[in-house]
Amino acid sequence: MPYGQVNVASSVGRRALLAGSGGMLMLAALPTAARAATTTVAGAPSPTAAAGAARTSLITQGTMLVHADMHNHTVMSDGDGSADAAFASMREAGLDVAALTDHATLFAIDGLSSSEWRTTADLANAANEPGQFTAIRGFEWSHPLQGHINVWNTSDFADLLRASSPGNLYDWLTGRPGGLASFNHPGRETGRFSNFSFHAAARNQLVGLEMFNRTDDYLFEGWSSGMTSPLVACLNAGWRPGLTGVTDEHGTTWGFHEGKGRSGLWVTENTRAAVFEAMAARRSFATRVSGLRVDATANGVRMGGVLNVTSADVRFLLDLDRSPAWDGKPLRIQVLRPGTSAPTVVDVIDTVNGRVTDFTVPLNAADGTWVVLRVSDPSQPNGSPGPAGHPCNDFGVAYTSPWWLQP
Repeated sequence: MPYGQVNVASSVGRRALLAGSGGMLMLAALPTAARAATTTVAGAPSPTAAAGAARTSLITQGTMLVHADMHNHTVMSDGDGSADAAFASMREAGLDVAALTDHATLFAIDGLSSSEWRTTADLANAANEPGQFTAIRGFEWSHPLQGHINVWNTSDFADLLRASSPGNLYDWLTGRPGGLASFNHPGRETGRFSNFSFHAAARNQLVGLEMFNRTDDYLFEGWSSGMTSPLVACLNAGWRPGLTGVTDEHGTTWGFHEGKGRSGLWVTENTRAAVFEAMAARRSFATRVSGLRVDATANGVRMGGVLNVTSADVRFLLDLDRSPAWDGKPLRIQVLRPGTSAPTVVDVIDTVNGRVTDFTVPLNAADGTWVVLRVSDPSQPNGSPGPAGHPCNDFGVAYTSPWWLQP
């Protein structure tokens, strides 16, 4: 087979294994939005370019906003599209940062092989243009019961032979100090990463928790079956991830789906090193709206940081804009704090798009060590609601990364 190409017939076999009852992942079959031809994708209007806000924060200095999608698939695992086309599609769609993260399972027939891992690096290097577009190679460690974890910035990959459990993967990751990882579609698989069992040595490298995956808000994932909110379970366990959104694309129109998850990253420049630095600093927000700008501080500390607070009134500034498409649109800010099975909402603030919102909330470390801001559209319902009457049963637009209270 020529270098860089994938046998389509074998990819169909992979998808059957991944989706069927005898497959290693036992994934549900996924509908794929189709386009008539590659030329249609190339000529499509960029949603980010059409609706995007300015990339400069109104409340902080020294960084710029880039729009990122760090979770995408190709025929090298269970996707439909050739990896050769993926990065170009995402750049054409208006993304600034993009990653390919095909599944690493048990056997190469189910997911990445060593040769395909090298091919992904070649494609990322060819597409990467420092300062303009950052292309990244990664993989998705994929366990049928415990869950899936994305890993980026490593020279090798771990399948289930190399790491058969989340704990094994954390040990593998800590042996690669530059590697970064994320909890994917958290709570979808029943094991929930051994119920988010905490591994202190890997805390700094676990930099992401997907709050939007495809079109879904994962705040109350599993709630209807009696499960705890993944956000609450993860943060209460001791993990300190940034919050992210991803398309988890399995089709052929990478980047072109309005309404699917994506991330905002605040970077010093659009390069791999700066992207990884921003991820490690948790300067990220999750959204499922193209072109959105979100930046936030608490007592001057940027989202993703530590507040030296025992008990105090904390002043928040939230810069929120998607102009011009949303000028004046009513939105809502919910202040999320730890709860037992769902986050506690300690304040709700009405705002509008295009405004810096300034508000103060009393926080006490005795009530829990983290705080998150959720932005919502009160005119629409949450497709996966939580407890009756919960303030977050409206349509989620964005999540800031958490702040951690550490007296």
